[in-house]
Amino acid sequence: MTFFLIYKAIMVLTVFGLSMGIAAYSTYAERKVSAFMQDRVGPDRAGPFGLLQPLADGLKLFMKEELIPTHCNKWLFILGPSLAMLTALMTGAVIPWGGDLHLGGETFPLQVTDINIGILYLLGVVSIGVYGIMIGGWASNNKYALMGAIRASSQMISYEIAMGLSLIALIMMTGSLSLRSIADAQAGLSQWNIWYQPLGFLIFILCALAECNRAPFDLPECESELVGGYHTEYSSMKFGIYLFAEYINLFISSAVISTLYFGGFHAPLIGRFITNPNMLTILGVAFLFLKIFFFIFFFMWIRWTLPRFRYDQLMTLGWKILIPLSIFNIFATGCVMWTAGKIS
Repeated sequence: MTFFLIYKAIMVLTVFGLSMGIAAYSTYAERKVSAFMQDRVGPDRAGPFGLLQPLADGLKLFMKEELIPTHCNKWLFILGPSLAMLTALMTGAVIPWGGDLHLGGETFPLQVTDINIGILYLLGVVSIGVYGIMIGGWASNNKYALMGAIRASSQMISYEIAMGLSLIALIMMTGSLSLRSIADAQAGLSQWNIWYQPLGFLIFILCALAECNRAPFDLPECESELVGGYHTEYSSMKFGIYLFAEYINLFISSAVISTLYFGGFHAPLIGRFITNPNMLTILGVAFLFLKIFFFIFFFMWIRWTLPRFRYDQLMTLGWKILIPLSIFNIFATGCVMWTAGKIS
């Protein structure tokens, strides 16, 4: 029992370290991707090929002078970025990062915890994340920051509805809220949910962009209108924490999309050539991260390709297009399942 608790602690620290490391180097990848698309070089001074740039950025943020506005609510001002980071890190707990490792007659799942309401847990934790932005914007006692916080809260609420509705059709098909069960149901390439729920996938990925405040949905931090949005008054590492939380959300969103629609850690056809279960598990982890890195690149590609929406266009897309499409997808899925005799 003690050894199993130690293993769980190792899993927690591993997921934490991976989330922080990938978030740090996502900032480097963002700059390199944007440089490639704009025919530039990108960071190339800190270390070979600029690979030490994230470390230099982190050191710079820690060493910069920390300013707290005189008329702000100090405790809430500190709580805002802390809450944003906490909720971003909590989401990785229910994601199955791989199959099972068999060591010394014991079985160790590569997942912090497999709860039978994993999707509800994800939606619940993500919905709490808006408080980090809202509290930070309000506590700053700055009208630009408050406007960005209000934008973020209304944007997240509207797109969370469409995101939740898009997942209902997926839950109807799989019959489970557990992310592990959903991943295991996609063991074969032909069983991936993307083939059966293309509309649900499109809605979910659009909502994920909006939830992460990524362009073209980055209206809460729109510098052309709000100076910097909800983090206008933040400096030093508090600003860095908000930035890190955004990139952790980007990483987790990519992992969730890969798990829900693209088979998760299951690598198609590899099982025909490799019979060692531990080797299959390791290759499954590698295959999952390849999918995750593809979607991270895809999100960056969108950012440097599409222009920012107007705010009224953003809300129109959420309330008048995505929510009705999600309801239609539920109805269409139910009709197909009834026709196939899966429901009565």
